[in-house]
Amino acid sequence: MRIEREFVRIGVLSAGCAVLSLGAVGCGGGAAPAEKAVQTGPPTIDVVRVVEQPLNVTLSMPGQLDPYETVAIYPKVTGFVKTIRVDRGSRVRTGELMADLEAPELVAERAEAQSKMQAAQSNLAVARSKADGDTSTYNKVKAASATPGVVAGNDLVLAEKAVEADESQIAAAQQTAEAARQALQSMSQMEEYLRVTAPFDGVVTERNVHPGALVGPNSGPGATTPMVWLVREDRLRLVVPVPEAYIASVKGGAVMSFTVPAYPGRTFSGAVARIAQAVDVKTRTMAVELDVMNPDGVLVPGTFCQVRWPIHRPEPSLFVPSGSVASTTDRTFVVRIRDGRADWVDVKTGLASGSLTEVFGDLQPGDTVAVRGTDEIHPGSAVRVKEVQPGG
Repeated sequence: MRIEREFVRIGVLSAGCAVLSLGAVGCGGGAAPAEKAVQTGPPTIDVVRVVEQPLNVTLSMPGQLDPYETVAIYPKVTGFVKTIRVDRGSRVRTGELMADLEAPELVAERAEAQSKMQAAQSNLAVARSKADGDTSTYNKVKAASATPGVVAGNDLVLAEKAVEADESQIAAAQQTAEAARQALQSMSQMEEYLRVTAPFDGVVTERNVHPGALVGPNSGPGATTPMVWLVREDRLRLVVPVPEAYIASVKGGAVMSFTVPAYPGRTFSGAVARIAQAVDVKTRTMAVELDVMNPDGVLVPGTFCQVRWPIHRPEPSLFVPSGSVASTTDRTFVVRIRDGRADWVDVKTGLASGSLTEVFGDLQPGDTVAVRGTDEIHPGSAVRVKEVQPGG
């Protein structure tokens, strides 16, 4: 038994040694190598310089062609349409007859006015004849009074007063005759108004009456609608509502090009002629008119246009890459790098010029900003920079 216990002790010792040996082999005979340390330090970001340059951008703005002149034609007197010589699309020249009206009462009124003028002229002739006779009598009495006792003094006075009264009657008769003449002239002119003529060269765009219709001035009987609408088409007004942000670049006489849907691929032009000089508070735009010459009548009033509108600033602007501008819910900013530290600079954006965006804020030409603006670069954080060219 003693011998068996000794063998067991020896076996246990042997097994322990074997375990130790295996542990030694598993450890490779020494300590395991340590993992490589992770590199730490400020991140490297791409940056560009803020550039200052003149703004040279052309925008596409909507506009509308309006006729240079347009008028609703109403007759100047009330009457019935006798004939109408124009219709929609008719082209007329200045003074050309468009319609004839008839108003029999005007003929009667003109005859009455002529009769009154003749009566007034007759009364004037009678007054002048009487004045001539009284003047002759006065001269004879005055000559006779030179001989004492031939003519009573009272007769001379009466003859003189008769001459003065005749002069007053002649003046009154002259005024009456002139008033009658003007009344006759007015009635003759009223008869001329029965001929409706074109006030300028143009095209009829609308006709609302036919022979027999009662027509009249726009405030009188028969004036429910105008007889015709006349527009001038050889010269047009291109009205462009310019946003208030761009009105500083509007200059009189500048030539702008534009296109219309009816002629794709064809470009027309007009010169800035009239500037409203006031902003519409409802649309925040200012109306600018361009004069467009249209001698061949290709363009028509009411057409919608797209105008190529160049934008200029009075002073050079600052530009950064479009990706440098970052936005959050409460601010728009760029990340400026100064002395190895990031800083958020609030900016307002303007127009885009290629890959660059116009910015306004606390920036100076040559400032360094991150190519990619993001709120992941926290203000005050340390960074390393790698300068690249804009657009690179």
